[in-house]
Amino acid sequence: MVKAVIFTDFDGTVTQEDSNDYLTDNLGFGKEKRLKVFDGVIDGTTTFRDAFSQMLDSIHTPFPECLDILTKHIDLDPGFKDTLKWSLENNVPIVVVSSGMRPIIKHLLTSLVGEDSINKIDIVSNEVDIHKDGEWNIVYIDDGPFGHDKSKTIDRYKRKYEAESSEKPIYFYCGDGVSDLSAAKDCDLLFARRGKDLVRYCKKQDVPFREFDSFEDILASIKQVLSGKKTVKELMEN
Repeated sequence: MVKAVIFTDFDGTVTQEDSNDYLTDNLGFGKEKRLKVFDGVIDGTTTFRDAFSQMLDSIHTPFPECLDILTKHIDLDPGFKDTLKWSLENNVPIVVVSSGMRPIIKHLLTSLVGEDSINKIDIVSNEVDIHKDGEWNIVYIDDGPFGHDKSKTIDRYKRKYEAESSEKPIYFYCGDGVSDLSAAKDCDLLFARRGKDLVRYCKKQDVPFREFDSFEDILASIKQVLSGKKTVKELMEN
């Protein structure tokens, strides 16, 4: 029986750096413009999808070269491997729910945790269309303002796990950005990376959350909940 499920964003959550930000800052229109574009997402004047598309449209480096560059510069969160090991030993599925691109996520996870491990993690994300001339573009999962409505993906998994279990599992969500907010509202406890946009957005929208610095913090909190030492409500910081 599945007693808990860990849904997680990828970029800036499972990894220490955001791969899309790295590509934009170093191969696209740069950090200053990226931050300005995403200020519009925070204040509601533009959608995540439009801002993200602007970022990616500014990158003209061939996709295979982008993968090679990211492999050299993107690091794994220091607590993720232990969390993954524990989750596999305790039948707690990890599902990556991302507004990024599946080929990048799969490539980086293969490099960072190994092919055997990633075959045990579900990855739900956007795809990439690579053109003959080397140019490429993101292919969004849906037509919504985020490009990937994470709440719909999570609802699908919740129906699956609840159909297989006599008791409702506890759902955790880990994220760092504004695209995580809709997903977080469908879970029992949201972990938001300290100092990132999701914390600011949760405070603005009055969404309960718990801050984390690494997956070491997340794993410790999940163990407390599953052992009965703490309730989800006790771990919420607002």
